[in-house]
Amino acid sequence: MSGSVPLVERVRARLADTGAGTGPAAVAAAVRAETGGVASDLDVLAALRTLRQEFTGAGPLDALLRDPRTTDVLVTAPDAVWTDRGDGLRRAAVTFPDEAAVRRLAQRLALAAGRRLDDASPCVDGWLAEAGVRLHAVLPPVSAAGTAISLRVLQPAHHDLDTLRRSGTLDAHGEVLLRAVVAARLAMLIAGGTGAGKTTLMNALLGTVDPADRVVTVEDAEELRPRHPHVVRLVARPPNIEGAGGVPLRELVRQALRMRPDRLVVGEVRGAEVCDLLAALNTGHEGGACTVHANSVREIPARMRALAGLGGMSPSALDGQLAAAVQVVLQMRRTPAGRVLAEIGVLRRDDTGLHVDTAWSREGGAGPGHAALAELLGERGVRPPC
Repeated sequence: MSGSVPLVERVRARLADTGAGTGPAAVAAAVRAETGGVASDLDVLAALRTLRQEFTGAGPLDALLRDPRTTDVLVTAPDAVWTDRGDGLRRAAVTFPDEAAVRRLAQRLALAAGRRLDDASPCVDGWLAEAGVRLHAVLPPVSAAGTAISLRVLQPAHHDLDTLRRSGTLDAHGEVLLRAVVAARLAMLIAGGTGAGKTTLMNALLGTVDPADRVVTVEDAEELRPRHPHVVRLVARPPNIEGAGGVPLRELVRQALRMRPDRLVVGEVRGAEVCDLLAALNTGHEGGACTVHANSVREIPARMRALAGLGGMSPSALDGQLAAAVQVVLQMRRTPAGRVLAEIGVLRRDDTGLHVDTAWSREGGAGPGHAALAELLGERGVRPPC
């Protein structure tokens, strides 16, 4: 392929100069023109293949993104492309000709997401709606080793709780407990690290919600697509290049409250919007849910205090609001065998602060909080699992 790179560069420049478009006929004509009409069919086909990757989709990454097992595709250098298919990162055979090719792809994907990526704005976070992919990219010199591209693939919401149990994400008792929590309309907080399966579990849980309930979701990126007949999805919008037109997550939480939600769900709390969410869950909106980055259930109170501080809420006020609004926390974890539900906890507040008691864990079964969870379920008219 290296021998065809100069030809590709010349064809690219010709197409840019003539404005002839990037269709197959225009590209083929440009190839013939650059070679004086003596290029072989193999040369034309090679140039067409390379340029098609440059101008459409995600270029050489398309095949990786189409793999139904792929959750992430990461580019750290022209010859360093990594994929995650649920079992950790593996180096892919895909490569780019050079750093310039990686940069062009990052800028084209940013443009497709309606964002700007150049020396004046070297970082981008966007959403490729048609592909169902979340994009993040950073240009040098901010990314010291070269253009870095991170693509997170939104998997279709075809995983229900039965499927997650069969795949090993849940065991039988964990599934029964989750169904009981949803039926009892207990508010949930799903925690875990990046790629731990928080969104997958949330989609599955929302799929078990009573079909008569109206579910309103609020997200930074449109990742929640539960199999439920009545879902309204609100997605935040960043400001445009002029700094206008942005609709932040916090504003969408407020708007969602006026939409008569039976279940209010925030895809991920990252900042001050946690204050509005907790206020909503404390005013009669039962059965709400959100996700948050945390490495264990015991870290959740500290994590939520830090986020609430961004909204001006004191730690003591957060403890009171969180204890009253959320009853159950779920911890997802990545393991060598895949993503698993590791723990179910119950929030408890006493004179020493806010705590999470383990009601069930994958490794140890019933824990100190099991009785408290059974009591919460019984109060809501749901028979606690044995």
